[in-house]
Amino acid sequence: MSDTPALLVIDVQQSFLQAPYWREDDVPLFREKLLQLIDGANARGWPIVRILHEEAAGHFSVASGLVQPMAWVPQVHDAVFRKQVHNAFTGTGLQAWLRERGIGRVIISGIRSEQCCETTARVASDLGFDVDYVTEATLTFPMVHAGSGTRYDAQDIKQRTELVLDGRFARIRTVDDVLADH
Repeated sequence: MSDTPALLVIDVQQSFLQAPYWREDDVPLFREKLLQLIDGANARGWPIVRILHEEAAGHFSVASGLVQPMAWVPQVHDAVFRKQVHNAFTGTGLQAWLRERGIGRVIISGIRSEQCCETTARVASDLGFDVDYVTEATLTFPMVHAGSGTRYDAQDIKQRTELVLDGRFARIRTVDDVLADH
């Protein structure tokens, strides 16, 4: 295995702009950190992998025309994988692509922190990859617990995600920490 990691940019796609829960509050910082991470990975020659989520209907369907990167996401990438489930590995060929290149470490970024990003981190770990989860380069939105009615803001959700991943499935890292590695 090489020491070279691959950056996974998960579901940073126009579909989310049509979602009823979409909010711009945290987008500027997310965009800044994700762009810093993409630029840093590109400068280091790390493979950049786009993951796009597709569903049969709605704003995540191919027919919607929205299953494409957000306009501000740089065109630089080494591969694109399309998924129909929450993680970026099941049914996509991503694992084989990484293994063929001797990549044993993935860096997780994208949308939504606690859903597709967290699920991808867990599956990657189970498949034997070392996982760096870069929370500040992920984005999520407030949620309300169906049973209690308790509202959780995006930062609460991100903290919970870090809690359950750290030391079990991933290392929680900042953009600066990840880029300082190489």
